[in-house]
Amino acid sequence: MRFEFSNPVFEWRGPSPFYFVALSPEVSAEVKELAPAVTFGYGMIPGVATIGRSDFTTALFPKDGVYLLPLRKAVREAEEIVTGKIVSGSLIVGI
Repeated sequence: MRFEFSNPVFEWRGPSPFYFVALSPEVSAEVKELAPAVTFGYGMIPGVATIGRSDFTTALFPKDGVYLLPLRKAVREAEEIVTGKIVSGSLIVGI
């Protein structure tokens, strides 16, 4: 199933920084319905995301009622993505 997203990028600082886009509550609710059929454990949902000209495999994970889409460094650099920038793209879940 294909979903669209458009939200700001945020950084989570742990032992190393990670960058994410949160899916909207509405999209997250639809992903949650698919989760039992596509998860590979710990609530992780595989998929393929597209931002700009970059396609990449990823795994969404649930956090605070929504799903987070991690942004790889190569994608951030190719698409000139920085913290706070609103990022739009698409996501195919379950691949």
